[in-house]
Formats: sequence, structure tokens, C-alpha cells
Amino acid sequence: MKICIIEDNKPLLENLRLLLAGEPGFEVTGAYDSAETALQAAPWDCAEVLLVDLDLPGLSGIEVIRRVHPKWPGVQILVYTISEDRDTVFTAIRAGAMGYLLKGCPPRDLVESLRILHQGGAPMSPKIARKVVAALQAPQDRSPESRLSPREQTVLTEIAMGRSYKEIAESTGMSPHTVHARVKSIYEKLHAASRSEALAKARELGLV
Repeated sequence: MKICIIEDNKPLLENLRLLLAGEPGFEVTGAYDSAETALQAAPWDCAEVLLVDLDLPGLSGIEVIRRVHPKWPGVQILVYTISEDRDTVFTAIRAGAMGYLLKGCPPRDLVESLRILHQGGAPMSPKIARKVVAALQAPQDRSPESRLSPREQTVLTEIAMGRSYKEIAESTGMSPHTVHARVKSIYEKLHAASRSEALAKARELGLV
């Protein structure tokens, strides 16, 4: 398996290079500390797998994925990052990543994930897999009557930002009475009795 690595932490980059180069059947064809350096070197013709961090200086790892995947679809991409944000996960997957691993996992998990990826699987850290499953289940679990209106979604987003009813009214141009009515409707649709419960259910459904 021919692997290209992009990681801006140079000590970690070197550790990854040494770890993977020492694995039977693994060959590190390139190790780069920035997206720009990797894109300029363009090692994709001789790489089978790209191991890429997302939080890079300059161009992000997601931008690398967006540039590499369409032109070299045969390069299997595994994200290796600290980011657990749901939107980031799905943005990376939509861009072309076939696996998503969180840093801090045991080295053997990384090695095994690369093997799984190379064999046609889609390895993910358990926490990431749980987010993906929850997001995919959400639309099926939401009945038509539970769907929020655009204005209710706006209010819910404001609530998630920790804003008071008064602040929401000022931000959205609604009257305090209207905001209160929207919040009541949101609670009813989410079957929640409090702000914290509403936010917890909204997160499960991928609404915030």
C-alpha cells in the first residue's frame, strides 16, 4: 500500500512516517507539512492512500480532498484529525473522504484503519460513526408534524447560541411575544419541557 501523508505537526508527521514505513506492505511515498507543498509535489499518480489532517496552515485538508478526489478518484482518503464537529465530518465525506479517524487513537487502530480503507472499507472512529448514524436516522425519525418551520429553525439556532428571548427578538426582528410563541412550538414539536432538553433533542436530530 502506497501512502501519502499531510500533517502540519512536524514531529507527528515524522512519527507517522516511521510508523507506517515500518509496517509490512506499507510504503510512504510522500510526507508533507502543508497542503500547498503536497499539491505542488502532486504525488497522486503513485499514491493509493492519502492520510490527511484537516487543520492545516493555509489551505485546509478539506480543500486538499476537494482538489485530489475528482482528479484521482482511485486515491483512497482517510481523514486523521482532532475535529469532531458534525458539519466538518460531513463536509469531508462529501468532498471525497472514505474514512474519518480521530487523533489520539492507538497506533494499531490507525494502521488497521488504513488496511480496512485499502480493502474497500470505510473506517471511522466510534464517536464519528455514531454522529453519522444519528444524522442518517434523523430524517426518518422526524414525522411531518415535527418539522420546524424556517422561522422556528432560526429561533432554535439563536437558542443554541445561548441568547435570551429579548436578544432573539432584537436579532430576528420578531416581537418578544412572537419569539415566545415560536419557542413554545419548538418545545412541542421536539417533545421537550426545557431549553436544555430541546437542544439535546435538536442535536440528536441534526437540527443544530
